[in-house]
Parts: sequence; C-alpha cells; structure tokens
Amino acid sequence: MAPRNPGKPSSAKIIPFPLRSSRDEENRILRVSPEYEGLCLLYAHHALSRDKLYAVKILCWARLANGQNVAVLPWLNGVSRCIDLTDPQTGLSQGYYDPRSTRHFSEAPPHHIAALDAMLEYPAPLSATVVQEVPDLIGSHAALLSDEQQFALEPVISWRLYEDGKLEALVADMDLARHSPVLSNDESLYPVQRESNFRYFFQYHIANQIKAGGQIATRALSQLLTT
Repeated sequence: MAPRNPGKPSSAKIIPFPLRSSRDEENRILRVSPEYEGLCLLYAHHALSRDKLYAVKILCWARLANGQNVAVLPWLNGVSRCIDLTDPQTGLSQGYYDPRSTRHFSEAPPHHIAALDAMLEYPAPLSATVVQEVPDLIGSHAALLSDEQQFALEPVISWRLYEDGKLEALVADMDLARHSPVLSNDESLYPVQRESNFRYFFQYHIANQIKAGGQIATRALSQLLTT
C-alpha cells in the first residue's frame, strides 16, 4: 500500500474557496467521458526537442462551462485540460492523435460529444458533491514519498469529479480493501492528491520502467526525490 502516515493529521484542510475569476468559471469541468480507444494528445516540449512532437494518452474528454469540449489528462502533479498546456518549453498542446490509424485531428470525437450532451440532460442532484466517478483506463500511477523517504507507486483506480469542477485521483488503501479487484466507489479509495506525501503522476509505461529500474525512469525518479 502507499506510504501513508495515519499518525499525523491529514494535509487536507477545509479553507474558504477564493472567488473564481471569470476565466476559471468558463473553464470549469461540467462532465467527463472516459477515453477507451487509446487516443492521445500531441504536445511540443522544446526543453526536450524542437523537432519532435510527443504523444500522451488521454484520460477523458470534458465539457467545460463555456461549452468547449477538450481532452483531460494527468500532468505532472495535477490534472490538465489540453487548453492549459500553452508553453512550448514545458508542454504545448498540438491536437490529437489516433495511434491505430496515425490520424491527426483537432476536435473531440463526435461520440464523446454525444455522450457529454446526454449526461448534461440528466444533471446531478443539487445536494450531490460528487458529480461523477469514472475508472482510470490508461494505467495512471501516483507516486508517493513518506517522511522516511519510502517510495511507492500506487495505481489510480478511478477519478472523481466534484461539483466545483475539480478532478481528483483515487487510489486504494489495501488495509481497508475487502474486495479484489478494487473498483470505483470502493470504501477503501481515498483522494491521493490531498496526501502530503503525494508527488507526481506517471502513466503506466513510465511506472513500469520505474518498477523495472529502467535508466530513463530512474532519472525521472531521481528528479522526483529531489523536488
């Protein structure tokens, strides 16, 4: 299980929400549709290369409050909409990619738009804090580091969308799990981004390289441990 520290108070505190800017409100996520066909986001990263584009698997498609449909994915230590990736030095969104057909495209697929339309026709109850919980289908892992420098990679089981538009990753506390495999809505799940020892998200291929001690992954891990 993850190196949690139950003896210490949780880092999550209830604090007043700051007033939203109009831009934040317009870009708030209303609903998500999980990506299940392996579609990717293309992005430029000039710190790595000015001649290449990189592909990363899309977690889900989101309908924003302004009506826009965008891809969403785990990025560094948070969750990003493709419109958030605007800096070519650290990540600039360059459209979408289907690795099966090598097709490039720039708009959300029609079937996901239809799914988002349908979801919005049946709004969540006004009293509900959690709007949706969807499974992780891309092998996301959360990296955690305890005070004793004990490192762990925990698979993300699902993602929970709250009424304020925040999307949080849920991992399992296996000491509390009563069923296997652990599925969405299981009582053993907890939001990992609220943990003080959470550091980073890795997609499955990097997580597997770390577990196997791969050279590239080892460098990434070294950077993680020193930040």
